[in-house]
Amino acid sequence: MQLASAVPSQRAAPAPVPAGVVASSAYVDGRRVADISVDEAGEWARKPGHVVWIGLLEPDRDLLHRVQAQFGLHDLAIEDAEHAHQRPKLEQYGDALFVVARTAQMIGGRIAFGETHIFVGKGYTVSVRHGASTSYAAVRQHWETCPTSLARGEDFILYAILDFIVDNYMPVLESMHDEVEAIEDRVLEKPMARADVERLYMLRRDLLRLRNAIGPLVEVCRRLSNGELPQISAGMGPAFRDVTDHVRTVQEKIDSLREVLAFAFEASLLIGQSQENAIAKRLAGWAAILAVPTAIAGIYGMNFKYMPETELWFGYHAVLVVIASICSVLFWRFRKNGWI
Repeated sequence: MQLASAVPSQRAAPAPVPAGVVASSAYVDGRRVADISVDEAGEWARKPGHVVWIGLLEPDRDLLHRVQAQFGLHDLAIEDAEHAHQRPKLEQYGDALFVVARTAQMIGGRIAFGETHIFVGKGYTVSVRHGASTSYAAVRQHWETCPTSLARGEDFILYAILDFIVDNYMPVLESMHDEVEAIEDRVLEKPMARADVERLYMLRRDLLRLRNAIGPLVEVCRRLSNGELPQISAGMGPAFRDVTDHVRTVQEKIDSLREVLAFAFEASLLIGQSQENAIAKRLAGWAAILAVPTAIAGIYGMNFKYMPETELWFGYHAVLVVIASICSVLFWRFRKNGWI
């Protein structure tokens, strides 16, 4: 009861937010009690029953070191958070966890990738975003309306962020699914043009990059859910297993789309080869038909002195009849076999 009565008095007027800091707040029992500065975050985190949630966007080195000083973060983790070229992973540094997850957004028809680095320790959660990523303001606003859930602590905030990251893979896949279906429909109508082939290749490559980006999250969530980490309470196991299931669902959708693209490419090749074969047959058939008058005309065009049949009065007409007959028979056979 004393804590509840103290909450209103702890609220402070919002201070100017420095560059790189998206949000910095302190919570008690799942309710935000103050918007705080980075330089006082450690003091708030050490208060009994308080949790500090800080969100950073592409912070500079000075800001990261200020956060490090407040929570005693490891130098290697800070170095990783400064250089956003990490694989998804989970590292334990003393009493703190360091989690890296890859984010994805559809920008200009291509998948753009980003990273989120999350520090989790007693009384605090710090998220650091780099590159393409949806703002986590929606996560914060949603769970602030559910203080009972947010009151579960810093490990719940970690779950909320990871779940949001994985859920945001789905709009990317849905956008790609619509394009893949359009490509599949065009393939059945005609062979793909060069531009279509290039687009198909880019889509397959982006899907492979997306799969490689999210694959390690399965192992990260497995470690978070099996109760081996002291920073994660046993009751959060089912929540992280749910995130694992979502990641595997995304992987299955990616594999399905890649298979459809592979089939579309193979179908386009088969259709193109079939049309080329049909054209080759047609050309070969007409070439065979035209070869008959060409050969006969070539024979009688030779300047031999003695060619008896050329002296017959019906020889010219007979040659024309023979040419027409042979050409007609060849045309009929080629037509019957579908060559012409």
